[in-house]
Amino acid sequence: MTNSSDAPTPSNFIHDIIDADLEAGRVQKVVTRFPPEPNGYLHIGHAKSIVLNFGIAQKYGGECHLRFDDTNPLTEDEEYVASIQNDVRWLGYDWDEHLYFASNYFEKMYACAVHLVKEGKAYVDSQSQEEIREMRGTLTRAGQPSPYRERSVAENLELLEKMRAGEFGDGEHVLRAKIDMSNPNMLMRDPLLYRIRHATHHNTGDAWCIYPMYDFAHALEDAFESVTHSICTLEFENNRELYDWVIANSPVESEPHQYEFARLNLGYTVMSKRKLLQLVRDEEVEGWDDPRMPTIAGMRRRGVPPEALRNFCQLIGVAKANSTVDIQLLEYTIRDELNMKAPRVMAVIDPVKVTITNFPEGEVDWLDADYFPHDVPLEGTRKVPFSRELYIERDDYLEDAPKKWYRLKPGAEVRLRYGYYITCTEAIYGEDGELQELLCTYDPESRGGSTPDERKVRGTIHWVSATHAKAATFNLYDRLFTVERPDGDAEVDFQEYLNPDSLVVARGFVEPSVAEDAADVRYQFERQGYFWRDESSQDDALVFNRIVGLRDSWAKQQKKEAPKPAASKKAAPKPAAVKASKGQGEKGAAGEDRPNKRPASYERDQARAADPQLAACQVRYAEELGLSEDDADLLSGDRDVSSFFEAALQAYDRPQVVAPWIVNEVLPLVAEEQTVASLSVSPTDVATLVKMVDDDRITTAVSREVLAAVLASEGDPETIVRERGLEKVSDAESLKPVIAEVMARHPDNVTRYREGKTTLLGFFIGQVMKATGGAADAVKVRQMLEQELAGE
Repeated sequence: MTNSSDAPTPSNFIHDIIDADLEAGRVQKVVTRFPPEPNGYLHIGHAKSIVLNFGIAQKYGGECHLRFDDTNPLTEDEEYVASIQNDVRWLGYDWDEHLYFASNYFEKMYACAVHLVKEGKAYVDSQSQEEIREMRGTLTRAGQPSPYRERSVAENLELLEKMRAGEFGDGEHVLRAKIDMSNPNMLMRDPLLYRIRHATHHNTGDAWCIYPMYDFAHALEDAFESVTHSICTLEFENNRELYDWVIANSPVESEPHQYEFARLNLGYTVMSKRKLLQLVRDEEVEGWDDPRMPTIAGMRRRGVPPEALRNFCQLIGVAKANSTVDIQLLEYTIRDELNMKAPRVMAVIDPVKVTITNFPEGEVDWLDADYFPHDVPLEGTRKVPFSRELYIERDDYLEDAPKKWYRLKPGAEVRLRYGYYITCTEAIYGEDGELQELLCTYDPESRGGSTPDERKVRGTIHWVSATHAKAATFNLYDRLFTVERPDGDAEVDFQEYLNPDSLVVARGFVEPSVAEDAADVRYQFERQGYFWRDESSQDDALVFNRIVGLRDSWAKQQKKEAPKPAASKKAAPKPAAVKASKGQGEKGAAGEDRPNKRPASYERDQARAADPQLAACQVRYAEELGLSEDDADLLSGDRDVSSFFEAALQAYDRPQVVAPWIVNEVLPLVAEEQTVASLSVSPTDVATLVKMVDDDRITTAVSREVLAAVLASEGDPETIVRERGLEKVSDAESLKPVIAEVMARHPDNVTRYREGKTTLLGFFIGQVMKATGGAADAVKVRQMLEQELAGE
């Protein structure tokens, strides 16, 4: 059993149980299992169980079995078996030799059934399903015994043998346990153990025509494999009594115990295999691996890194009570993982042409551009071509712009990222009123984004060279449903809440360096979000999937009134029927005109127009404090946010480091209908964290961990850092053994690095950072790794 993550596993109540079992000597070696039914693809709820069970085995030096509960041949398929194994491996785990199938135990299970019959604890019932259901009773009325309950042992054995031999049709007989028809737990009222089902099994073929029921098979499988801790979700809590009965009354040597934890319920999705299968069969999605699906395969295709899913599962923890997790937390975890690893490049998704009229025709200026910001412990640059004809985002130009608009407008000057200052001199429109081209001039003295006279230009926009850019298709994925609980209303079909904008296909351009990189690179397209190349992508037909946006924009899109079902139950169209072919001047699939989009800052602009104090704050933040245009806008669009920022500055007067931290780490945590003041983190806490990072006491990664702990009311930043030992590790003696261990675990990558694949340095840095919980000094780690990998 392996796991590519070295991060420590947080403790939980199941760990407490295991600790007690080990200390008391009840258990010598911890054995867990992940037991999926191969009747569909795994979803994110299964990921939580995978991380929990394999994580326990890793924590306690035990073993975790991958076992397929394949007891229903009507719903199971080899496709699902293969996909499940692929998903578990992708998440970073391996079961070594411990791969098992319930069907491999069929003979042993049948022997246990015969034993129960001989002991007078099971009988063959010849009633119909409807009769059995009616005689089982209700919660307030005891059940009635079957008229066949007192059949003799000999008769039951003879009937059971004939059932196995195929002498009866489906439903003619069942084997039931003889327990208690008045038990308050209805599962104990003579539950079914075997049923007749003439169907070909994916593993055993036609060898069997009777199949064990889940509750009977599952308990025996755990016993056969000597599982010590059988961990299930809460819906199996009532089944525990039957689980224990099967173990106690069957001829098995092992006595496993069942424990329940809360399943993962995630907002804006459904977690039922049946409903996910319905979406696939109804062609509302393109398949189980559609990037909008909550399946592990879908998330993998979308580009979500496995580390992010593991981190998310550990972040939400293991609880005893069911609850719904806000999908924003999953998106935050994905951003947090990608932020430190995804190189920044430029892509224009909704392009409009820009001609630089005073730049010489045919000339190209190759500009230097960084892949990573300064707070990311990775390096790298690339060359970006600047030419006479460029593309910029269509919504970066506004003809009739409001007062606080800092992007392009008639006569306005903006900075091109890594490039020059340009000024718009003319806008050219087509007969249909669509913007076709912008004519601009550039300042040759502003190369790199500044001028000798140091004049201030507030707006910075991204761009690509029209001559050199590569055409690309962008799949802009959003949430699959429009409401948090699409299956929460029994009166409404959950498909009525499908989001018609869950997929918008756009066509634009990426800078040429992207086409030259490996296909498995996840990018941050500046100002657009995180993207990854889809498996359908070709060198001459690039396709990118949006993994997640840079910030949560969902709350702004939702109306305050209660959501209503969509007019049509059909989901977003398939790529062949593009909803909006952006950048081509086309209309949507239904012929609708392009909407007149307001800038993202519209609501904040309205607030400042109504509040002179906020308007003054925006000017002061930008001009006196030197904040970026975006940060000044976000911090001055609301009284609570502005007050929070000002209070943080009172505690630590470094606005240029405090502001980005609040914008990037704190504001995304504020849910709809909440204010920043509702968070359980104070401005002083934020100031303390920023100062710790600024003083080089903790790393940026650790600061996020501490923030999460503060939000969970686990203490103040100083106490958390001290008690968890999170201060930055920078001395060579402490780092050397960690580096040696990482290199020893990845000898193939060490060899590849020494053969010239030096880009693997980032991989090794990431592994060391994980092994130290993010507390290592990244600069020192880089220096030491370069020496060790070079064999110095």
